[in-house]
Amino acid sequence: MNKAREQPIIIIKKKVYAHGHHGGAWKVAFADFMTAMFAMFLVLWLVNQSSDVKSAIAGYFQDPLGRADEFGSSIMPGEGAQTQSPRIMSASQAIDLRRDRLQALAETIRQEIREAPALAALAEHVEIAITQEGLRIQLLEDSTGVFFESGSATPKAAGAAVLQFLGKQLGGMPNAVVVEGHTDARPYHRADGYSNWELSVDRANTARRIMSSGGLNEAQVQQVRGWADRKLRDPEHPFADANRRVTVTMLLPTTTARLPGDTLPIATDAAGVPAESDSTHTVAGAE
Repeated sequence: MNKAREQPIIIIKKKVYAHGHHGGAWKVAFADFMTAMFAMFLVLWLVNQSSDVKSAIAGYFQDPLGRADEFGSSIMPGEGAQTQSPRIMSASQAIDLRRDRLQALAETIRQEIREAPALAALAEHVEIAITQEGLRIQLLEDSTGVFFESGSATPKAAGAAVLQFLGKQLGGMPNAVVVEGHTDARPYHRADGYSNWELSVDRANTARRIMSSGGLNEAQVQQVRGWADRKLRDPEHPFADANRRVTVTMLLPTTTARLPGDTLPIATDAAGVPAESDSTHTVAGAE
């Protein structure tokens, strides 16, 4: 009777399956996203670079192996030709490239003068600017005489140090250099006839000699000029101390002649005339 009351025990077995693997599709999508982001930031960086940097990068992609000189116009040995001809730099692009190079040099000179212990105190007396002529560096005197002894072409220790430094910096470039001396409008006369004219010329020539000893190539020096008080820096105050100065100008070449450091060739026609003509720079002598 007890057996009749017994209920059968039912055992239910369920199979539990683990979650299936999602695969690697997400990795491919993430890699594509990261590649796109890298490309975007690379483009943003490139558009803000100077013409010099852009030209250098373009040159790398045109000849990544650096073997163009070894195998001619093709980067592979044999008679094959490149699928894309090298980009030619126009005359105006060459000038922009050289201007960018001078701008970079100006920033380097400013920074090193500020950071050098022996030159930092003179930073406010060194005026650096990029002009139509090129890179202009002016050594401005004050009432005590910063760079030269008063009424003399004898350089002070600080003046010689700055000029030595400038000679080293400018000597690393192929550009021509013009050195000019200026005085204020205060008449300067000696019994032997020595005047503002002689003083301005002598100071410019002294600056040339010191820069040459610092590394400036003598072949770079195009002219040494003395203007006396004919080109005042502050015409409204002709006796101002800053009118007494030495100006060193590294000229910006505007001709189509290729200079060392030009990354790409300049375009010319069969007669050698630039594809885009620019006015040739000439230097006027003292009036």
